[in-house]
Amino acid sequence: MIFRKTTLQDAWLIEIEPRGDERGFFARTMCRNEFAAHGMVSDYVQQNMSTSTHAGTLRGLHFQRPPHTEAKLVRCSRGAIIDVIVDLRSGSPSYLRHEAFELTAMNRQQLYVPPGFAHSFQTLVDNVEVSYLVSAAYAPESEGGLRYDDPLLGIAWPMPIAAISEKDASWPLLKADNRPIF
Repeated sequence: MIFRKTTLQDAWLIEIEPRGDERGFFARTMCRNEFAAHGMVSDYVQQNMSTSTHAGTLRGLHFQRPPHTEAKLVRCSRGAIIDVIVDLRSGSPSYLRHEAFELTAMNRQQLYVPPGFAHSFQTLVDNVEVSYLVSAAYAPESEGGLRYDDPLLGIAWPMPIAAISEKDASWPLLKADNRPIF
């Protein structure tokens, strides 16, 4: 695997290294030792997947509060998405900054989302499937979210929002005087 630093502290874009022959190819998508060597969480407790029918569907921005913060390893297994993460760790040099990544079934890139980040994605095509490993079990009492259109974040989504859950559309806006989330 090839680990590429992002502009956000502790977040990584990961490229697989396919080894191929006439049958196709083989590649590792996760290795506990390599993840740990890069300072990444390397123990995952569940794998989730979502499907989205229409281009422009938006999911997130989601996070889990302590003590249930979670790392995610996200990949798009069908179609294409723009994956957006926001650093919510108040002591981080990239606090409240975001970065967007194009993850597609064709480029096979993965995004490592550290604990203390909000995560979201928008589908770029119809019939998308996203799969992700999660380092902590879902705890509803620790669930949180940010509004996708929060002016303090200034995220420029690539498409108009075609579908979004009521919950994701109604997360509260951040305010300049808000206390840190983490």
